[in-house]
Order: sequence, then C-alpha cells, then structure tokens
Amino acid sequence: MSRSSSRLGYKAAFVFWSLVPFIAASEDVKEGVSKVQEADKLPHESQLRLREVVFVIQSQRNSFHVQRAERLRADLLLQTEVLRESPPPILLLHTLSDSEGDWSILPSLPYFSSHFGKNSSWIMFLEEETNVKLEKLLSVLKKFVRRKEWFLGKPLHDDESTIIHHYAFAENPSAFKYPDFSAGWALSIPLINRLANKVLQEPLKSDFTIDLKHEVALYIWDEGKGPRLTAVPELCTLPENSPRAHHCATTVRTHSPLCGEPVKREDIFVAVKTCKKFHLERVPVVKKTWEKQASRLEYYSDHADPSIPTINLGVPNTDRGHCGKTFAILSRYVSSAVPKTDWLLIVDDDTLISLPRLQALLSCYDPREPVCLGERYGYGLGQGGYSYITGGGGMVFSREAVLRLLASGCKCYSNDAPDDMVVGMCLNALQIPVTHSPLFHQARPEDYARDFLAHQTPISFHKHWNIDPVAVFNKWLNDSDSRAEGLSTRLKEEL
Repeated sequence: MSRSSSRLGYKAAFVFWSLVPFIAASEDVKEGVSKVQEADKLPHESQLRLREVVFVIQSQRNSFHVQRAERLRADLLLQTEVLRESPPPILLLHTLSDSEGDWSILPSLPYFSSHFGKNSSWIMFLEEETNVKLEKLLSVLKKFVRRKEWFLGKPLHDDESTIIHHYAFAENPSAFKYPDFSAGWALSIPLINRLANKVLQEPLKSDFTIDLKHEVALYIWDEGKGPRLTAVPELCTLPENSPRAHHCATTVRTHSPLCGEPVKREDIFVAVKTCKKFHLERVPVVKKTWEKQASRLEYYSDHADPSIPTINLGVPNTDRGHCGKTFAILSRYVSSAVPKTDWLLIVDDDTLISLPRLQALLSCYDPREPVCLGERYGYGLGQGGYSYITGGGGMVFSREAVLRLLASGCKCYSNDAPDDMVVGMCLNALQIPVTHSPLFHQARPEDYARDFLAHQTPISFHKHWNIDPVAVFNKWLNDSDSRAEGLSTRLKEEL
C-alpha cells in the first residue's frame, strides 16, 4: 500500500467515526463501516484502471515490423476508446533508445522503473503478432494484488535438457517454467522496481543472449530469490478465431505472414557451406530433402568435387568458425560469377530448411532495404554489445545488405573466426538492424518446447545429432502447400 493510500484510508476512517453519534440507523452504521473498508482497500486491484498498465510492444527496426507494431498499437487505442478509458502508455521497444540491447529487455528495466515506477501497476509485454482483448486482460490483472511481485505468463517447459538453455535443470528440465512471449507476459511494478535496482547495482554479465524468454525467467527467479512464473490460463497462443479461445485475453496471429505473392525461387541464391569430410555424410541429406526446392544453389567446400558439384573458394576448412568462407561467399554473390538475385541465403550442410516457406516470409520484406534476417542472438547486450543472426538456422541477406557490408571494408580477423558473430559486429557498426524471426531455429525440434512450436510454421532447424534428418524434414518442414500457411493436421494432432 502506498503512503498516500494509507493516509486516505485513515482520513476516511476518522471522518466516519466522528459522525457515528449523529447517525440514527444501525443499517447506516453498517453501510459506513463498509465504505471505510472499501476506502482502506484503494490499492486493491478492483480499482485498477487501464492507464495503470504500460504496454511494451517488442518491436523491431525493420520497416515491416514497425508497421506490424504500429498496427497493434492502433488496435489497443481503438479498444481504449470503446471502453471509454484513458489511454494507457504504449511503447515500441525499438524506439526507447539507440541501444542495441533494448530487445533483450533487462537493460531497459531501469527505464521502465524511472518512467512508470510510481504511477503504474503493470508492465505488459506483447509481441507484434499478439492479439489483445483489453477488457478481458484488465479483468485478469485485477485478480492479482499489485503491491506484490508478480511474473505472469503462459508457461513453457523443456521436456529434456537442451543446448539452447545450456542444459539447465538437467535432472528435471520440466520443473522450470518460462513464458511464451507470443501470449504476452506481465511484470508488476514492485518487481520492475526491484529488478531495475539490481541492474543498476550489479551490471549485467557480458554474455550470450540465446533464448531470451528463458534467460529473462532465470534472471527474475534468481536461484529462488525472486518469483517464479505464475501461469495465467487467459494468456493464450491459440488463433483468435479458435473456438477454444473464448476465455482468452490474448491470442496469436499467424507466425507465418504472407504479404503478397511469395518471392520467386529464382530471386533467392542459396549458398551451402560444406567441407570434404561431410561430402558423403551431410550433402546427401540436403539432396534428399530440400535441394530440389532451390532454383539457384551452390555448394562451397575446401575441395572441388564435380559429382556434387562443390566449388573450392580457396579458403581452407577450419574446425570452428567459417568467417573466411562466408566472406568469400558474400564477395562471390555480388560478382558476375553467379546470377543476380534479390536475396542470399547462407546455410550449413546440416541445416534443414523449407524454401517455399522462406519464399512466403520474404514477401513481407523489401530487398531494396538492407535486411539481415534469421534467428537473432546477442553478445554482451547489457554492456553495449551487438546482435547477430546465428548461422545454423540460416542467414538471409538482401542484396543491399551484402553490398553495404562489403563496401564498409569490414573483414574477418581470422579465417576461423565465428562468421555469424563477425557479420553481426559489422552490421552493428553500420547501424544495419538484425531482424529476428522465430521461424528459424539453430537447434533440433526436440531442443524447443513443444507448446512453443505448436503455434509456428517453422522455416528451419539445424543439426543431425541423434536424429534422422530426413524424417525430421518430412515431419516438420515438408509440405505440398508452397505458400506454407500452416502445419499439417497430423502434426498439430501430435502436438
């Protein structure tokens, strides 16, 4: 309870009891007592107003994503008018500052605390594709006493320990819950204020950001010192038109947007990175699965093998990192050696990908802009670091992005430097945004929560470790619908 609210409760009580001698009817006395009790409960959630909820849309700088975020903001304001409420603060995350780390949430906590820590009650985070029913959401938040620390969301859990979570909770992976950001998630202001102070007093580690939703939950939990995620059934990832969504305060638009005709196959040049030792092990998998979906594709190796065929770029193979090879591919892409296309896709030889689904996704992006698209990771974001597209899930570049990257003179510091991270540093120096899509995956399907994949139409997975890659491709990525509007009925039933 705030001090001002305590004083208000005290004053109401004083006024009432001073008037009791003058009140004749006992029913009036009971009614007055009731009013005093109500006054004492002013901080309770029954008085929660929409303006006390700060909405943060986890937006991105790319023009397509800005449009999606603005559309969500307009919808929230329209609902506010219908409800005849004062409009709540609605923030687009990418506009808060010029810091690359804002998307990782934790560096922005002091901003939220300083601007909204006194007059607000909740920070509600939304992704661009989250649909919100404001009236229902407000009724959900009223169930929680806002003076306490709350971390609300739709829980996800791991079925087995996974590399993307650094094998955390290996003995019981399903015990730890973390939020599905697509459903929306909320932090109470007391929790925001405490975490903000922690960020200011204990600088964030200069480390990797891999799966943000899991890492945010770990930071909040703080080895048991902070709250665990509270499951809220009304925060949903069902489609808005689902008959099962009648109770939902949030639902999800499709994660696989189609903004027009899919990009033509001829407009995507595909570069597959391989090496001699994997010519017989991995390349045949590409040929059995997705190679036939490509119109323009080349394999790049340390050994020229005409039976595949592969092209030797003159860069020796390295056991780790492939920066020299990747930059040689970038240079070849803009040369006369390959057909001119709008888009470049660079993948590993153990990447599994659906090119028709990629074609559909790219219909939303303008190749005249510098676009770098894939699964976004970060390094040192709390200390002024940078974002990058992790290579295993596939890195997509517009031609304009490649031209600017090469023109900058940015280079590898060694052939075995991590190519995706070096590219990320170069893009950061050029202020070219790295654009995230959750449809690209650096790991295998079993490394992700089943409920997280259930509302996706995935574009890629990575690694052949302990799986049948052809079976994984056929189950998750192979469909006859080139527009890729959804997973097959069979797959949805399995999930």
